[in-house]
Amino acid sequence: MVIPIIENRALHLASSSPRRKEILAALGLTFSVGGADVDEQRLDGESAEDMVLRLAVDKATAGAPGGDVIVIAADTLVVLGDDVFGKPEDQDDALEMLGQLSGRTHQVLTGVAVWADGEMQSALSATDVHFREISPDEALAYWQSGEPCDKAGAYAIQGRGGVFVEAISGSYSGVVGLPVFETVELLKKAGIEVFGVRAQGL
Repeated sequence: MVIPIIENRALHLASSSPRRKEILAALGLTFSVGGADVDEQRLDGESAEDMVLRLAVDKATAGAPGGDVIVIAADTLVVLGDDVFGKPEDQDDALEMLGQLSGRTHQVLTGVAVWADGEMQSALSATDVHFREISPDEALAYWQSGEPCDKAGAYAIQGRGGVFVEAISGSYSGVVGLPVFETVELLKKAGIEVFGVRAQGL
């Protein structure tokens, strides 16, 4: 037996990322969009996991439009050892990142936060990604394509950067920027059901 869930609450995506917008729209949800700038500097002694969750929460808090609105936000980091790679500052920064990732396995962390009814809920997605060897000429050509400019780790797995990916273990959508499983679970807790129904046990 299923019970229809009538949900009239407004949903707001606190992000300017077209990738996150596309993933949320693919779930069949209606939402407004609008990001807010937050300080993305790593705090002293902060782990990558704590950092990505903190930034997701900060974005949800800063991006809330006010009123009775459920807000969702996310942040993505590329992690290699103790190094955290955000968006490249320039060409040299991007080429340095790609050089370090070449031929190695790194981790992509995406934190998701949902604000509803005065309560913040968050979840973490962690995915291992292995790159094949990337030649300097390939890295430069990829930078010149323009794709890496605003991507964590200087690559987009859903675009041309996908040619560097030899293997992945975890959430593909998490690497893109919004892990579907964690997102749906958080939205359920906030009262939004993707399919508009909830199963009821006997």
